[in-house]
Amino acid sequence: MARRPFSSILIANRGEIVVRIAHTARELGLRTIGVYSDPDRDAAHVAACDSAVDIGGAAPADSYLVAQKILDAARASGAEAIHPGYGFLSENAAFADAVETAGLVWIGPPAAAIRAMGDKAAARRQAAEWGAPVVAGYDDEDQGEAALVAAAKRIGFPIMIKASAGGGGRGMRRVDKAKDFAAAARAAAAEALKAFGDSRLVLEKAVDRPRHIEIQVLADAHGNVVHLGERDCSIQRRHQKIIEEAPSPALDEKTRAAMGACAVMITEKVGYVGAGTVEFLLDAAGQFTFMEMNTRLQVEHPVTEMITGVDLVEQQIRIARGEVMDLTQDDIWFSGHAIEARLCAESPVDDYMPRTGEVLAWKTPTTRVDHALRTGATVSPHYDSMLAKVIVHAPSRQEATEALARALDDTRLLGVETNRAFLAKLARDEAFQKGEDVTTAFLAERYGDAASRGVAASDNLWAIAAWITACGGASRSAIPASWRDWSNAAPLPLRWKLEGAGETREGLARAEQCGATVERGESVVRIDGVIGEAGETFDARVGGRGLRVTHVLADGALWITEQGGGDHRFKDLRLAPPVRAISAAEAGAVSATMNGKIAAVLVAAGAAVKSGDALVTLEAMKMEHVMTAPANGRVKAITVAVGEQVSPGQVLVELEPEKVA
Repeated sequence: MARRPFSSILIANRGEIVVRIAHTARELGLRTIGVYSDPDRDAAHVAACDSAVDIGGAAPADSYLVAQKILDAARASGAEAIHPGYGFLSENAAFADAVETAGLVWIGPPAAAIRAMGDKAAARRQAAEWGAPVVAGYDDEDQGEAALVAAAKRIGFPIMIKASAGGGGRGMRRVDKAKDFAAAARAAAAEALKAFGDSRLVLEKAVDRPRHIEIQVLADAHGNVVHLGERDCSIQRRHQKIIEEAPSPALDEKTRAAMGACAVMITEKVGYVGAGTVEFLLDAAGQFTFMEMNTRLQVEHPVTEMITGVDLVEQQIRIARGEVMDLTQDDIWFSGHAIEARLCAESPVDDYMPRTGEVLAWKTPTTRVDHALRTGATVSPHYDSMLAKVIVHAPSRQEATEALARALDDTRLLGVETNRAFLAKLARDEAFQKGEDVTTAFLAERYGDAASRGVAASDNLWAIAAWITACGGASRSAIPASWRDWSNAAPLPLRWKLEGAGETREGLARAEQCGATVERGESVVRIDGVIGEAGETFDARVGGRGLRVTHVLADGALWITEQGGGDHRFKDLRLAPPVRAISAAEAGAVSATMNGKIAAVLVAAGAAVKSGDALVTLEAMKMEHVMTAPANGRVKAITVAVGEQVSPGQVLVELEPEKVA
């Protein structure tokens, strides 16, 4: 494998990881080249590089996942090396080989190591042969349904089904009862085939309420291997991480040393070179078992950087140059505690469904935030829902959780629904702050119902929203500041009517200099303050209580954030058309909840369906979402086709409700 000096890097990825890699590369004096798809033409990661190459397409399969387009871009730009970031082609052994065949330096592990660890079944078998502890399971080549069912019965339930060729939660199912296994295995195999081109499955005995612990490793081409401690990645939804921290509050020094030694052993045995992560499950008794090895840089690498002071991207680049690693195990020490929260375009109250839209306002806190966002950017349905990572570091874990909550409070992203407020709620959760019972079941156990994941708008925030929409509409910014909110006549009451979170409120508002009076029925609230500019934070007092808010008005909607509270979207109903009767066909319509592509139509016109039956699979942001029947009935019409792009509210299936005798 070629390891030699180079002066330019093509970063074969998009978003925040490109910005992250470009920053370190530039500090090392390297020229950076980005690539971009059609939707990413004006993206921030393009501007972060010295130059960029158009690779066309929109969906990853037409752009970032096309190896030949990446190689052509490298050739056209004069790049000497390729860094794949994570996701996309980062763990594709064939691409690693192709990069080297093209005479370029691959900033990653050898293709042989990617192959050995990328196949979960083979990796399990190999790790067990080397002496690593593994959980009871099935990883044989026989993938027939009979063999899988027999293996599941032998292992015993509950069981985890995993895609042999991939990760990220795709192709993964937990099955608690034997009667549900066969159907779950078929669904997991189909999802794995679509995501990774490989339907093979691995079965493992499910470990109840484990912690997900991973060890960061570095290895050079000269036989030197070190580990940089662990990360605890137990806070997950859909088997995907949303909060990671280092070090883990669950490990003692003996267990930490044993896990580190096991990770180094596996790294050495597989002939690994570069940065990688060995992942384990830790059970309630403190026993750990090998899960997999990720042969790339991880999304959560910043927390390791924060507690060690080691720039992992710099180490990757130096190792790819063939340099001897200037770190020994004794050189690595840990300082304080770091936590990362993944800011995602999704709705926690709607089962974490992804969201799309335009970023109308974006402001970062005074801590490390890895991102590729800007005001005016479009959050597309074609890519992952993660938008940014908010990372904090403090002397202690308690201080770090408090710092994370404050940082999330100070983060502003309006125009797209996100999990920001939910992450802040998690950071303040008493059980999370104690750190004693944080397992992969944490969210399901403590936030299993939708209402627990939401942050309701306070009455005072409704009053602020009424003030802004009624008295400070879009035309207000055109008035000179010295003349705003001033009149020599008695202020006339202005009607307001808002809809938010399924609730509608209305009343009157009287604009006054430096404030307003908002009426709703018998309630009268005095507001003191001056409405700030769109996207800028301003202070106001409502009924004597101080609020700090940020807002944007766009297309008849008010996006508003309350400091320490949630992000809310209010719809101005004053100009809304009158409510009309809904036809029977509309009442029975199943509509898209987001932008996406139709991945599968699961029923036919005329079919009888029951409430909860799967109708259509919608693919958005690298995840598949099944749209189900809201009630018993019959399929009247299918209005979409596989491969079709759809938008929120578009009718997918028309249902004729079952007649009640």
